[in-house]
Amino acid sequence: MTKPIKAGIIGTGFIGPTHIEAIRRLGFVEVVAIAQNGEDSARRKAEQLGVPLAYGDYREMLRNPDIDVIHNCTPNHLHYRINREIIEAGKHVLSEKPLAMTSEESAELLALARGRGVVHGVNFNYRQYPMIKQLSEMVKRGEFGTINIVHGSYLQDWLLYETDYNWRLDEKLGGRSRALADIGSHWCDTVQYVTGKKITEVFADLWTVHPTRKKPLSASVTFDAKAGKQESEYEDIRVKTEDYASVLVRFEDGTRGVFTVSQVSAGRKNALSFELNGSLKSAYWNQEQPAGLWIGHRDRANEWLMADPALFHEEARSSIHHPGGHHEGWPDSVKNMMLHYYAFIRDGKDPLKDKPNFATFEDGHRSMRILDAILQSHQEGRWVNVQH
Repeated sequence: MTKPIKAGIIGTGFIGPTHIEAIRRLGFVEVVAIAQNGEDSARRKAEQLGVPLAYGDYREMLRNPDIDVIHNCTPNHLHYRINREIIEAGKHVLSEKPLAMTSEESAELLALARGRGVVHGVNFNYRQYPMIKQLSEMVKRGEFGTINIVHGSYLQDWLLYETDYNWRLDEKLGGRSRALADIGSHWCDTVQYVTGKKITEVFADLWTVHPTRKKPLSASVTFDAKAGKQESEYEDIRVKTEDYASVLVRFEDGTRGVFTVSQVSAGRKNALSFELNGSLKSAYWNQEQPAGLWIGHRDRANEWLMADPALFHEEARSSIHHPGGHHEGWPDSVKNMMLHYYAFIRDGKDPLKDKPNFATFEDGHRSMRILDAILQSHQEGRWVNVQH
């Protein structure tokens, strides 16, 4: 494509503007429209973000023939319906996760996207960190030997207090899983990407630490460090989704592993981490210190690899954009997601033939299948196979 690719964004909460910022850093894509409920509020948001077109109904955006790509940045319960309508409108689609509320819905979306030939992506951005790309290449080259064990966690504290409340706590809006669907999905996608192995069997234990939460009557206090200290009026809300989970996993080649997710771990803001134990050496990565990789040895001193294009394998260099010591973080991982997704479109690649360098609806559907197995395992107290 010689002319700029034109994009529209549906949803302008936290993640929508993040998508816009990342897209604008590419240089060959224009954000030309946003959509959210209500024309007046959409206009105000568009003016604030410097976007020329505003729609109070996303369906009007889908009818705009000049828009090539639509980003679905809405709450979870809207993902399936809107993703389906985007595809049916013949637009390329980039969705936030989870792809849908059920694996039956995600399977339908995957089949529909393939049938219409649109480029489809899911914003699993953690696999887009430069160091994750480098680690994946190191694993492919056999530098760690055979990966035998994978373990780690994804810990947050934004729902620590019973007075913390957010729409994700509502099962009708967020889905039947919360911590696992929201952050556990990222952990699973990242380690499957790095190892090149699929999770095929799970044994899970879930726990709702606060089965009743106090929803403030005035406004949400999510992400507020003073949560619950100034509000005086609440409504008691019954919560069924998990605050915590630990999951034993088995990969397709017999590799063993375990991970824990929590949204009630004080002091942990966005701590996704994992360790690979191979037959030759180990590796440990922590998202809150993303520019470093610990490499462990048995018979000599351990190493600390800093992100530096001069030290990376060639296959990973397209994902690191600054010299060593100029650390790239979470917003840069989103930028890399957009870069690889839009470069795929720009270069005229075929989603049915060419291998993408980003997560697709296939990865989003696999994530839903893993979640199905985890929830079934917890309910039945046994190992459960992940269906394909």
